[in-house]
Amino acid sequence: MTQLIAAHGVAVTINGRTLLHEIDLSVDTGEIVTIIGPNGGGKTTLVRALLGTQALSAGSVTRMEGLTVGYVPQRLNLNPMMPVRVSRLLTSATPRPRSQMLEALDETGVGHLVDQSVHTLSGGEFRRVLLARALLHDPNLLVLDEPVAGVDHAGELVLYELIQRIRTERGCGVLMVSHDLHVVMAATDKVICLNGHVCCTGQPHEVSKHSEYVRLFGPRAADALAFYEHQHDHEHGIGGDVTHDHAHGHHHGDRPHAG
Repeated sequence: MTQLIAAHGVAVTINGRTLLHEIDLSVDTGEIVTIIGPNGGGKTTLVRALLGTQALSAGSVTRMEGLTVGYVPQRLNLNPMMPVRVSRLLTSATPRPRSQMLEALDETGVGHLVDQSVHTLSGGEFRRVLLARALLHDPNLLVLDEPVAGVDHAGELVLYELIQRIRTERGCGVLMVSHDLHVVMAATDKVICLNGHVCCTGQPHEVSKHSEYVRLFGPRAADALAFYEHQHDHEHGIGGDVTHDHAHGHHHGDRPHAG
């Protein structure tokens, strides 16, 4: 594997307030890294620092020579009074041949929507279009900030499976920011729990047992994560997640069922 991007002792202080302190992380080719943490924990600030749009107060970020990033933002503000076609959204930054747009949209399963108005799309369709837009850059690294925002639970599972497939077929690295603490983690190779600093890092089952993780999210979240521990030799239901919503399921390898 090749290291695509890495943070070394990164700190960000804005208006005298330290948002990030001593952050170390890296993403390699073919690796899915998921950043989790409470609201205000610095997740989006860290992504901006990695992408070079947020100045560092200390530390450094190194990127592979020739690194190409495909970025999917958490939200995209579009004027509802000005309908935008999917094809226009995909070419708003760089003109692209229609064949290239269709290829990217087909890869994310929404090629049939190329001439649709963006405002008519469902939440899941819109996320797929944004993902296709990122793939047009033929990225080495996909950066996904809340990639399932506005999508129902069944749609989340389908999107995560799509992201896994893209990672496998393209061999790119994936850096994902998420509040979803059980579905995403079933797919991720490395979890980073962030609350201004790196509280804990490792594989899902390791992070779920860490005392700082339990302190932040509570023992029920840890129970939910343990459900995805690959070493389980038994079945049990999900205990809950950080929003204290109830979900139910059984262990079947490392792929969850939609709740």
